[in-house]
Amino acid sequence: MLNFKVEQNEKTNFPHYWEVCVGSCHAYTALREDYREQLIKAHNELGFKYVRFHGLFDDEMSVCIENFDFEGNSQGITYNFINIDKIIDFLLQIDMKPFLELGFMPSCLVSGNGRIFAYGGNNSMPKSDKAWEELISRFIKHIIDRYGESEVETWFFEVWNEPNLPLFFSGSQEDYFHLYEMTARTAKKIDSKLRFGGPATSYNSWIPEMIDFCEKNNVPLDFVSTHHYPTDDPVWKSGLDIEEFFKQTGGKETDYHRGILKEMTARTKQESKNYPLYYTEWNVSAMLGDTIHDEPYAAAMVAKTLADNDGLVDGYSFWTFSDIFEEQSQKPGVFHGGFGLQTVDGVEKPVYRIFEIFHELGTKRIKVESGQSSTTEVLAAQKGNDLQVLAYNHNVPSEPIETEEVKIDLGKDNAYDAWIERIDSNHANPMKKWEEIGKPEYLKQPEIDQLRESSKLQKENIEIKEGQLTLEMPPHSCAFVTIPEFFN
Repeated sequence: MLNFKVEQNEKTNFPHYWEVCVGSCHAYTALREDYREQLIKAHNELGFKYVRFHGLFDDEMSVCIENFDFEGNSQGITYNFINIDKIIDFLLQIDMKPFLELGFMPSCLVSGNGRIFAYGGNNSMPKSDKAWEELISRFIKHIIDRYGESEVETWFFEVWNEPNLPLFFSGSQEDYFHLYEMTARTAKKIDSKLRFGGPATSYNSWIPEMIDFCEKNNVPLDFVSTHHYPTDDPVWKSGLDIEEFFKQTGGKETDYHRGILKEMTARTKQESKNYPLYYTEWNVSAMLGDTIHDEPYAAAMVAKTLADNDGLVDGYSFWTFSDIFEEQSQKPGVFHGGFGLQTVDGVEKPVYRIFEIFHELGTKRIKVESGQSSTTEVLAAQKGNDLQVLAYNHNVPSEPIETEEVKIDLGKDNAYDAWIERIDSNHANPMKKWEEIGKPEYLKQPEIDQLRESSKLQKENIEIKEGQLTLEMPPHSCAFVTIPEFFN
């Protein structure tokens, strides 16, 4: 039996930093009706305020097109921001805002032919500084003219995505810093209050170098941003850049341990000095196709991670809100290990439900004491007069985990009527229901309805005696208990 005690008089602020932003696929998908329906649902039910996507300047967005005559002679460049307008108009209409990642390189400005993903983003530097500055200047002036300074000043602007990975950026660190500098300077000449940050790297990389470059050269830097996944751990610990790591190891080392994301975040927080820190991409695994994204495992790991990183970050953007995701083309099937909180048909995965629970948590966190080391932990919060207790049992795939009995002393010897909501193999687990109905590759609407129903959190009434809450926590499970009017 594991024992915990809720210290009801020891409270700290508990801002919902994980709701600042959520990730999505490339910008063009934001013009799809099903994308919009799922984002509206995630915003309304989970509280996300900003959304981030790749490919704002990709050719499919038609922002910068070179015109040619019938003989192949260039007739100049046309700038067109209508598709971006349609996306931003939609976001503002649903009370969300854009977290704008500026990239990739439009074909009319490229210096190289490197292409990434099914949608073909170009990963090269611009063919000239002047050409890039012209695009940035026109874009910033356009959005300020359309939406107003006061609105655009509430947005975030990142330059590029994961420039430390050759897949995403064919240039060097020096090239990226130059690209960031001319982008931020060009934009800030138009409106000095715009918020620019970076380096938007993978593996928590380049943070000290970015800050050092900006401070030495008086380059505007309003926030630090980076990305991480637990599977990054071997690269992160090696201290090598990604190319050297793969050269030395073949990339075969992928093991990691429980709590690794907090370790990464804590070090990055220290490296970020006093700059606001935003993780603009993270998930429980970086491996697309890893079915743990679809299982209760993901909910338990997210619960631990969000509890652990309290106070370390200003924003923590989960990647992504939906399996409407086309980096390696849209994957077939229903539960195929996509990064999303929802399947392509909008079925809410267990990880969606843990974000729903965290959205319901109050903004006062209550200290919970435990003298034991185990895979189960407990978070407590106050919402109005209600006491909320969330227990989660998580360990990484390579380590052991068992069902654990948990006893939580609430600090008052009273009896309470409460309710519990569970996420585990038998609760809020639509993948299990999908397997039971034969794993259909293409869902009909009645099947979608059935899976969505099986995904819902179910409230079960429980009675708490003498202030002692007892729970059984299966592997990779979460249990959320609400005790109404506890603080009356």
